[in-house]
Amino acid sequence: MDLRTLPALRGAPARSAGSVSPMSDATAASADPAPSIEPRPANELVQLERRDDGVALLRLSNGKVNTLSQATLHRLHERVQELLAELPTAVVITGNEKAFAAGAEIKEFGGPDDARRIGAAFTEAFNALAEMPRVTIAAVNGVALGGGCELALSCDFRIAADTARFGQPEILLGIIPGAGGTQRLPRLIGPARAKDLVLSGRTIRADEALRIGLVDEVVPAAEVVEHALAKAASYGAGALVAQAIAKRSIDLGLDGSLVDGLVLEQEMFVEVFKTEDSQTGVRSFLENGPGQATFSGR
Repeated sequence: MDLRTLPALRGAPARSAGSVSPMSDATAASADPAPSIEPRPANELVQLERRDDGVALLRLSNGKVNTLSQATLHRLHERVQELLAELPTAVVITGNEKAFAAGAEIKEFGGPDDARRIGAAFTEAFNALAEMPRVTIAAVNGVALGGGCELALSCDFRIAADTARFGQPEILLGIIPGAGGTQRLPRLIGPARAKDLVLSGRTIRADEALRIGLVDEVVPAAEVVEHALAKAASYGAGALVAQAIAKRSIDLGLDGSLVDGLVLEQEMFVEVFKTEDSQTGVRSFLENGPGQATFSGR
């Protein structure tokens, strides 16, 4: 295996494939014509803040419930490409106080051709985020349903507000998850628990999400973003190249057998010793003890 071809180590765009995942709040029909609402400019749908500590903060901003419209997904993919072009030290993605993301824009649904197009937009954006060669953290306030839950699953870690809610309610629409709910979710929490959430469509609270391993931490709602940023900064101060190689080794290893994974790990173990950081870390350990190295990211 030529490790130079791995997207997470080169910062290359992710592959695109897949189908669709709901769910957003439906708006009831009214007898009076609905007022015309100007769509939010694309550059505002996903806001990017680069912080002084090197951490990048992505904030979804598409209405009160942050529906994942095609325009929002395309903008998210573009933002990830911006980050790949100039890598941060770590990434946090969040929404607003009411919603991390409520899921797909149901009004965009139609037949199989629409599902294929929408699903490709979901998968392109989420795969790009998942393959980011930096630590990614979802800071979840409010609801993370359908595609919103799958977006959180695309991150390395999930920090939830104590008021957060999670679920894969697609089955209630007579469809199934299509952006990771049937694949990333069982890999994270196990097949039986994943089937329970997917087949029932039920919504769970943050405490249950923590208990079953869907989230990593639960903190007060007012603290979730700052807590995620602090955690991101702690990773960002570490050996970034080694983090990227380790992350990719874990993610690729889950796709194959244990034997294949161990072979991959050995190849990456050799690869990491080609980095400047490995020499810095070993030398610092021998001279000063553990935890004292300052890494260059090379």
